[in-house]
Formats: sequence, C-alpha cells, structure tokens
Amino acid sequence: MSFAAIQHWDVWRMFCAKWYWCGLGGWIVASLIKSALAWRKTHTFDFAYLLRTGGMPSSHSAAVSALAFGLGYTEGFDAPITIFAIGFAIVTMFDAATVRRAAGEHAKVLNAIVRDIKELKFKPQQRFKELLGHTRTEVLWGMVTGIAWATLLVYFWD
Repeated sequence: MSFAAIQHWDVWRMFCAKWYWCGLGGWIVASLIKSALAWRKTHTFDFAYLLRTGGMPSSHSAAVSALAFGLGYTEGFDAPITIFAIGFAIVTMFDAATVRRAAGEHAKVLNAIVRDIKELKFKPQQRFKELLGHTRTEVLWGMVTGIAWATLLVYFWD
C-alpha cells in the first residue's frame, strides 16, 4: 500500500489554521452564549449546555457559518472550497431547523405516551431526548454568531 499521495503527515498543522479556529471558535462562542443565557434564566451554571444540542443560538449553525465565512474572507467567496463550505452550512442549518426539530417534536409525543403508560403502572425505562433541533430563530442567531466570530478572527489573526 503506497501513501505517496499523502503530502503532509503533520496533522498538528491543522491547529495552526485560522479556518480550524473559525469553525471551532464559532461552536465555542455559541455554546458559551447558550450557557450564559441558560444561567441567566436558571441562576445555575450547567456544563452540559456546552455540549448539548438545541437551544439559542445554534452551535452547529455558528460553526459551519464561521467556517464558510472564514474561507470566504481568505480564499474568496467564489473559490470552490468556499462554495462547498457554504453548501455544507446550508444543509447543516436546514437539517437543524427541520429534520432534527421534527425528531425533537416526535420525542415530546413519545415521552407523553411513556408518561401515560407509567400512570397505568407499566414501567418503561427510556426517556427520549426532546431538545434535538432548533427553531429558525436559533439557527439564524447561530449563523450571525458564526459570521461575527469569523469576521473578528480573520481581521485580527495576523
């Protein structure tokens, strides 16, 4: 097996790329905002919000938007990789606002059925995760968060 096509084995170089930090930073910033909003509401800090799906703003939308705009700012918005990243962002945000949102609504219905069954003295064990997707507003604010993060990062990188 030949690895001649692989030019660079140094995976650590990825961590020096501004595009990596655009995507990861967008996720982190949105997760911190989500945690701060939850803290403001409950007056307790829950580390789970840093990794939890759903909520305001969408971390997924922030990450893919930051990546797409970071690439656009540096490589040009007409570059093939940027166009690919924008398509990836659109699919991700559409999925978050539709498919995953619908799965969350189905989970609410299933959990209501499980509660009704428990009242009849049956013992179902599983509870379904209801907060899977996002509202369109959460996706929009995730996108805005990601674009803002990428703009700041690319501007101040050098």
